[in-house]
Amino acid sequence: MLIETGKVDRARATQVLSTLCQGIASIHEGIPAAGWERLAAAAEGAVHANGWFTSDSVRFAMGAWAEALQTDAVERWLDGMPEGAQGATPCTVGIVMAGNIPFVGLHDLICGVVSGHRILIKPSSDDAGLMQALVSCWSEASPGIGEQVSIAQERLTGYDAVIATGSRNSGRYFKHYFGKVPHIIRGQRTSVAVLDGSETLEQLQALAGDIFRYFGLGCRNVTQVFIPRDFDLDRLFAALVDWGHLADHNRYQNNYTYHKALWLMEAVDLLENGFVLLKEDPQWVSPVGALHYQRYDDMAEVEARLDAEAGEIQCRVGSGGLPFGQAQHPGLGDYADGVDTMAFLLGLGR
Repeated sequence: MLIETGKVDRARATQVLSTLCQGIASIHEGIPAAGWERLAAAAEGAVHANGWFTSDSVRFAMGAWAEALQTDAVERWLDGMPEGAQGATPCTVGIVMAGNIPFVGLHDLICGVVSGHRILIKPSSDDAGLMQALVSCWSEASPGIGEQVSIAQERLTGYDAVIATGSRNSGRYFKHYFGKVPHIIRGQRTSVAVLDGSETLEQLQALAGDIFRYFGLGCRNVTQVFIPRDFDLDRLFAALVDWGHLADHNRYQNNYTYHKALWLMEAVDLLENGFVLLKEDPQWVSPVGALHYQRYDDMAEVEARLDAEAGEIQCRVGSGGLPFGQAQHPGLGDYADGVDTMAFLLGLGR
């Protein structure tokens, strides 16, 4: 039975997150644990509801979450929180989830559960039923989850606070609609890579995963690469070849073909290899099927721009940032948009 506390119950948090980890890991390993069959079926059939949710993408996402929810990682995360936030009254927190990549709203749900508040989630129509299945299985495996978490079938109502994630346009709508209650509103961000020219082939191949995983649709996908003035782009092309299979994905290839035709008609100077277009462009976000790059003479130029437009960037890989290949492996303490979700939740009801 759930005892509403409005604070972090460390023992319960450890238990329910361990159960979640075990369930997700069992599906990722191909042998679903008892009670987790519904999520396994949803993961298997997700591509039929959302063509971007391939079996490889869903499986990778589950593996990343199984890694993030390992006991030692959970303990480190919990160590950074105040135990027993005195005087907090449980609230109903609405969570409006995006649907650009598999399980994209899971971190907000985990934070909500750990906070002790009542949680009302509104999954995206693009979610392919993954979050509904996960909540169902988690509720069966962990007493109290079903009482604490509910799913809004229609409009989100009856909330005291909101966490909402969407595009830049929907972010403006969210601010108008939810602006009268405590809220976290997230719009569109992207990620960048900074090369200094010393990178090995293996590092650049790891960068390719940061670029292409989930077809480049996530906020942690690299869409802009800063390279030294004399950097040979053939080195980058050589590292990308293992992702050539993207050309076989109909939606991805349609995007690639469309932008190639459009830019050729506009006489844009491009480099391409049959599945990705390299375009020298200062815009942070590149379209699916393309990658923007900028050359620099002095690293100080790069740092100045990144500092000036930090609000556009989710994460940075390479020189001065995360190791190559780690962009799609966020930990529990890697809060979206740099806003501490747990601090927000633990500050409610005071």
